[in-house]
Amino acid sequence: MTNVRVFLTQMTRAVWFRASLFSLAAVLLALAAGFLEPLLPDLAVNLGQGSVDEILQIVASSMLAVTTFSLTAMVTAYGSASRVATPRATQLLVADPTSQNVLSTFIGAFVFSMVGIIAISTGYYGDQGQAILFAGTLVVIVIVVVVLLRWISHLGSFGRMSDIIDRVESAAQRTTSQYANRPSLGARRQDPRTVTGASVRPERAGYVTHIDLGRLEAVAEARELTIHVRALPGTVVDAASPLALVAGTVDEEVRSKVANAFHIESHRSYDQDPRLGMIALSEIASRALSPSTNDPGTAIDVLAALSRVFENMLQTEADDDTPYGHVTVEPVTLGDLVEDAFRPIARDGAGVVEVGIRLQKTLASLADLAGPARGRPFTDAATDARARAQRVLSRSDAVALRRAASAAPRR
Repeated sequence: MTNVRVFLTQMTRAVWFRASLFSLAAVLLALAAGFLEPLLPDLAVNLGQGSVDEILQIVASSMLAVTTFSLTAMVTAYGSASRVATPRATQLLVADPTSQNVLSTFIGAFVFSMVGIIAISTGYYGDQGQAILFAGTLVVIVIVVVVLLRWISHLGSFGRMSDIIDRVESAAQRTTSQYANRPSLGARRQDPRTVTGASVRPERAGYVTHIDLGRLEAVAEARELTIHVRALPGTVVDAASPLALVAGTVDEEVRSKVANAFHIESHRSYDQDPRLGMIALSEIASRALSPSTNDPGTAIDVLAALSRVFENMLQTEADDDTPYGHVTVEPVTLGDLVEDAFRPIARDGAGVVEVGIRLQKTLASLADLAGPARGRPFTDAATDARARAQRVLSRSDAVALRRAASAAPRR
C-alpha cells in the first residue's frame, strides 16, 4: 500500500497529470452538449448559439498563445531557480499547484474549443445542442479569465528568491517535523554494536528516496527476522552499498522483498529526507555569498529561515511508539542537520561581518532553545564559525563579531 501511495504522490505532482485530467474533463464537457440535447425543448429564441463556432475559434487560438506564454514563464522560473538559488529547489517549483492548475486550465480550454469546433463541423449538435455548447463556452471563458488574473498575480512572486526560500523552508519544515516526531521512522533505535546479518544490496545506483517500513516489518515478522536499515533516505547507494543487514535465515525471496522496500531514484526527494531541506537552504546562502553575487542580505534571510525550521523541529515532541519492532534504524543526528545547515554559510560568509553576527545570534538563540541536553551542536557550530571569521576579518570587524558572540552560551 505504501508503494502505491508513493507512486500516486509522485504522479499527482507531475505537470502532465493535471493537464490530462483537465483535458479529459474538457472533452466530456464538449460532448455532453450532444447527450443533453434531447432533454432541452425546442428553442424559439436565438441565444447566440449561431456564433458559437466563431467564439470557439477565438478561444482556441487565444489559449494556444497563452499556454505557450505560460510554459515559457514556467521554464524561465525553473532556470532562474537553478542559477540564482539552487537546483534542489526546481522540483518544488515544478510541483507548484497554482502553476499546474493554470496551465491545465488553459490546455483544457484549448481542447474544449477544438472538440467543439470539430463536433460542429460534423453536425454533431442540433440547435439545442449548440445552445448548451454556447452556455458551456461562456462558463469556460469566465473560468479562463479568473485563472488568468490569478496567474498574473502569481507571476509577481513565482520563481523569485523570496518565493524559492519560502518553498524550501516549507519543505524543510515538513520533513524535519516528521523527523523530530519519529527520528527512527517508527522502528527501534539501532545499536551499531549489535548490527550483524546478511547484506541486501540495491539493484541499481542512486539515491534512496523512501523506505517502506511497513513492508520491512511484514517480511521480518513473517520470517522471524530482524532487519537493520543501513541506508536512510538521502543516502547514495550502489552495488557495493548495503541497503540493510538481515539477521536470520535469508533467501532470495527475502532479499528481493527487502530491496523492493527501498525506493531508489536518480535524484534526492524532500519527502523523507530531513537533510535535503537544510542543504538546499545553505546552498542558496552560499551562492548569494559568492563573489559574483555578493548578496549578504539573502544569506541573512536564509539564516532566519533556518532558525524557524530548527525552532519548529526542537519544539516538536517525539513519539516513542515503535510499530515496526522487527526493524532498526540509526537516525540522523542533530549534529548532522546543524552541520548541513550552517557550515557552508560559516565557510562562505567568514569574510562578511554582517552574516557572521547574524549567524552567531541565530546559533546562540537555538542553543538556548535546545537546552543543555541538545545545545552542543549549535555551540560547536558557533565556535567553528567564529574561528573561521576571525582568520579573515579586519580588527574592527573581529571585535564586532566577538561582541555578538559573547551572548552565545558556553556549554
